Amino acid sequence: MAVPPMKLLLTYLLTISLIIIIASSSSIEQRKTFIIRVNHDSKPSIFPTHKHWYESSLKSLSAAAAVDGVGLIHSYDTVFHGFSAKLTPTEAQKLEALPAIMAVIPERVRRVHTTRSPEFLGLRTGDNAGLLKESDFGSDLVIGVIDTGIWPERESFNDRNLGPVPAKWRGECVSGEKFPSSMCNRKLIGARFFSNGYEATNGKMNETTEFRSPRDTDGHGTHTASIAAGRYVFPASTLGYARGVAAGMAPKARLAAYKVCWNAGCYDSDILAAFDAAVADGVDVISLSVGGVVVPYHLDAIAIGALSAFDAGVFVSASAGNGGPGGLTVTNVAPWVTTVGAGTIDRDFPADVKLGDGRRIAGVSVYGGPALAHDMLYPLIYAGSEGSDGYSSSLCLEGSLNPNFVKGKIVLCDRGINSRAAKGEVVKKAGGIAMILANGVFDGEGLVADCHVLPATAVGAASGEEIRKYIQSKTKSKSPAMATIVFRGTRLNITPAPVVASFSARGPNPETPEILKPDLIAPGLNILAAWPDNIGPSGIPSDKRRTEFNILSGTSMACPHVSGLAALLKAAHPEWSPAAIRSALMTTAYTVDNHGGKMLDESTGNSSTVMDYGAGHVHPQKAMDPGLVYDLDSYDYVDFLCNSNYTTKNIQVITRKVANCNGAKRAGHIGNLNYPSMAAVFQQYGKHKLSTHFIRTVTNVGSSDSVYTVTIHPPRGAVVTVEPERLAFRRVGQKLNFLVRVQTEALKLSAGSSVVKSGSIVWSDGKHVVTSPIVVTLQQPL
Repeated sequence: MAVPPMKLLLTYLLTISLIIIIASSSSIEQRKTFIIRVNHDSKPSIFPTHKHWYESSLKSLSAAAAVDGVGLIHSYDTVFHGFSAKLTPTEAQKLEALPAIMAVIPERVRRVHTTRSPEFLGLRTGDNAGLLKESDFGSDLVIGVIDTGIWPERESFNDRNLGPVPAKWRGECVSGEKFPSSMCNRKLIGARFFSNGYEATNGKMNETTEFRSPRDTDGHGTHTASIAAGRYVFPASTLGYARGVAAGMAPKARLAAYKVCWNAGCYDSDILAAFDAAVADGVDVISLSVGGVVVPYHLDAIAIGALSAFDAGVFVSASAGNGGPGGLTVTNVAPWVTTVGAGTIDRDFPADVKLGDGRRIAGVSVYGGPALAHDMLYPLIYAGSEGSDGYSSSLCLEGSLNPNFVKGKIVLCDRGINSRAAKGEVVKKAGGIAMILANGVFDGEGLVADCHVLPATAVGAASGEEIRKYIQSKTKSKSPAMATIVFRGTRLNITPAPVVASFSARGPNPETPEILKPDLIAPGLNILAAWPDNIGPSGIPSDKRRTEFNILSGTSMACPHVSGLAALLKAAHPEWSPAAIRSALMTTAYTVDNHGGKMLDESTGNSSTVMDYGAGHVHPQKAMDPGLVYDLDSYDYVDFLCNSNYTTKNIQVITRKVANCNGAKRAGHIGNLNYPSMAAVFQQYGKHKLSTHFIRTVTNVGSSDSVYTVTIHPPRGAVVTVEPERLAFRRVGQKLNFLVRVQTEALKLSAGSSVVKSGSIVWSDGKHVVTSPIVVTLQQPL
């Protein structure tokens, strides 16, 4: 029998009142932001909208408890049904017990993951055929960039010769401080900002340092947006470096900026609101160069928002994070998100250290000011032996250097704690004339070129140790250590390239090791892109230099490369799903460099592995015509979550679908998600022989009559068989299944240790080559 709406309402408010009584007895509890997922169908009919229902509930809670700060932060309607609010843990716990509440998720704070790359990727504008021409440069596609906002005046965002705004667009240009709605045009077709979550935690924003508008006060969002879809701009350079034509991946694609990142970070409640708006607005691609700790998917606002975006046909790419080169550092690992790591391109900015004994140490820098004299040597010191104390001075932290020791000298600083460019400012304030920035052991040999405020260069860990030893030897012999820095400008056609960037986050996937992450890598080191007019290229407040473009590094820069490429692929193949687009990018990726050798790991100089690059480095031209794709829909992800042992309630929180897991668990295991890579994880519980299988379905997107045969490159020590070994397609769109069996033997491993081996299976019809990594991990339990 149906319950009358008024009775439903009274029951609901009575329950809320009970919460209030309990909450008032624990007033010392701190309020925190929670994201509340509700069952939309439970709304009492007395309320005209869901938002009114949420607000009424929260007002009742606030009035009875006589406390401030309990209010609706955001209401979500598109990718998520629910709201966010500030609650005490006790209130949150009681709220979660209500029948209409599906989940109460604690908010987390995320951080941003901080020219030549189109040419390096083979996207040449003069080609008569190819991805750019086939997709009309992405002109009808909309890329939503969730980041720090945008600087709309930049030439990268001009709308010359663009057609009208796509008819499907439902978004708007939200005006705000120094951002009238007229700032949008036929290129930047939408702009919004979300600060309620940020201000709920941090109080009212300081509007002398931040704009309450979509305008970018950081630079990160402007940079990533122009990588994804910047127009052609010539001439372009940063302080004279990287001269040439600047261009994004999809130069005619439309942009919508969603500002969610502020001085204190990027708050989940705001990020979810941006996802909600972007999908409702009608974006085709969401680019998210933001991340944080890995948590189960039902507690991950980005994962929840991204799956609903996937349901709406929106491709979501996200940065893998900058926690490399250590393992288990990859973030944004949900299988419905395309996770992008970073590689180098064939351009470099050498700035060598020349020591007093004639040795030259390789380094990199983007320094455009007055250089040191090449024919003159300057006194060289190590900050760790000349400052206020060994540790803080070695890192050149603020106030740690003694001007009496530093003045007129080149200072060697260790990397860590404060930003690389900030160390240069510390040296400059103390009277130093130049800086050498040395990697720590963990950073390895990976080098990042920065726009320093004084003559400076970055060197690897081994080189840093070599310079320290030189200084020590000179100190022992009571003669001064001497050096200079030789800036050599921009070099092109560097080999080997690409190389996996040292900072790029690595697998295995901390949440689901059976899903290989990152998915692939793209250019992310020393990338030239647009930059705001109110921030110096070093990002330091005291830096008064201004530049239209800046050179930055990070998986933040790699992610929008893939976002732009996804827009091009969607424009060329409107019928492809987000999963098909990712499959095309992954199965055509490559793992060799421009020297013909296995792609290297920048941190060690040794060969890289699948845990570093996933399927490999993105190859746009081949991705346009992949032959076969591994497609997926949201019900496949429901089965995946069932087999990952998520509860039916948690699955409903993530997917909005009521799951019956009986069939999914009978049908297979996690590894049977129709993913373009295959990863087997074996726990060695005394078994000698270990085996598993993968079931995969491929869709023909190539020629109508095509026959594919398989070539197997098994992981070392494993036996891999594929049934059938031949797939004969009669039409485009046809789907065929195959089975992969993997057998291996246990190894002697110490408790808690593991070993990873990789191989691949390759389907080919003579024209297309469709490659899937196969990874075998053997783990010895503790």
